[in-house]
Amino acid sequence: MATPLRLRTDRQDDGSLVLFAAGELDLSNIGTFSDAIAHAITANPDGTVLRVDLSEVEYLDSGAINVLFDHAESIDVVVNPILLPVLTVSGLTDVATVRPASPG
Repeated sequence: MATPLRLRTDRQDDGSLVLFAAGELDLSNIGTFSDAIAHAITANPDGTVLRVDLSEVEYLDSGAINVLFDHAESIDVVVNPILLPVLTVSGLTDVATVRPASPG
């Protein structure tokens, strides 16, 4: 059974896309997450960097981190602040823009 994950892509005023994820990212749903990122990158205009908003994700496993690494050149990531230490230790913050979500 897949862990609950909600994905949504919204087009911004400038035409770029933001992929929003909410729930948990793990082995049971990583394929869906990977496909959503790949599709959104392809659909983004003129190679614009895709924002991946993980501000409502409370857990991600190494598979999710690997997906983010796979697309590091094409994404910037907004994360739930509790995930920032994991993404820093993994090295993702060295190859992609990763910033904590604003409290709110």
